Amino acid sequence: MATGRTHRPATRSRGIPEATVARLPLYLRALTALSERSVPTVSSEELATAAGVNSAKLRKDFSYLGSYGTRGVGYDVEYLVYQISRELGLTQDWPVVIVGIGNLGAALANYGGFASRGFRVAALIDADPAMAGKPVAGLPVRHTDELESIITDNDVSIGVIATPAGAAQQVCDRLVAAGVTSILNFAPTVLSVPEGVDVRKVDLSIELQILAFHEQRKAGEETTSAQEPAAVQPRSGAAVRTPAAGRAAGKGPDGDVPAVMPA
Repeated sequence: MATGRTHRPATRSRGIPEATVARLPLYLRALTALSERSVPTVSSEELATAAGVNSAKLRKDFSYLGSYGTRGVGYDVEYLVYQISRELGLTQDWPVVIVGIGNLGAALANYGGFASRGFRVAALIDADPAMAGKPVAGLPVRHTDELESIITDNDVSIGVIATPAGAAQQVCDRLVAAGVTSILNFAPTVLSVPEGVDVRKVDLSIELQILAFHEQRKAGEETTSAQEPAAVQPRSGAAVRTPAAGRAAGKGPDGDVPAVMPA
């Protein structure tokens, strides 16, 4: 299996939109689940539902990959798994370093999904001298003094930053200077990087704040709905007089009240 720098996914050169690229992992997850259940084919509607998108968008996304399925049969699950994996660059091994081995960094190190998706954690790095040498997820933590040599020796192009916000930019600068060109940032800060370096930000607190906004809006809608007066319904058998009917009978729009009040 090839390693990180020998190949770059062709998504940009082939003109695949970023929005489509962002949905490819969703399709791959759904397809992998189907493959594990030995499902041979899947319709666009079924796969779209499993991935949480609409089927028209899915078919458009797959057209960028040159995959159109077979009418009446659907898509070949195993072939799509291979096709999307190849497009995402997951048919090779990507060495990854995680910098910042606190609670979050340790949790990421112990996440079993990295290896199954083509990402090998090459090293765990922390600035605390007391952490050096301690095993986490089967790997000894190494000090940040070794960062550059670790990047070079392991041919790393992807770095994960799980440090406090105040240390994130400095770590980012060192990663980039050492040759890292893609960064997954968990620190609650915006990183500045040169052109050619990709950064993906994951901020759990921002996601929770967005959910809080929606919860507040839903609560406000429920309160407003509860305060709205119920519509008054006419008594059974009672005639409903419209303004037009009133005027036709020589009366004002309010029934017996004249249309023009005397002075």
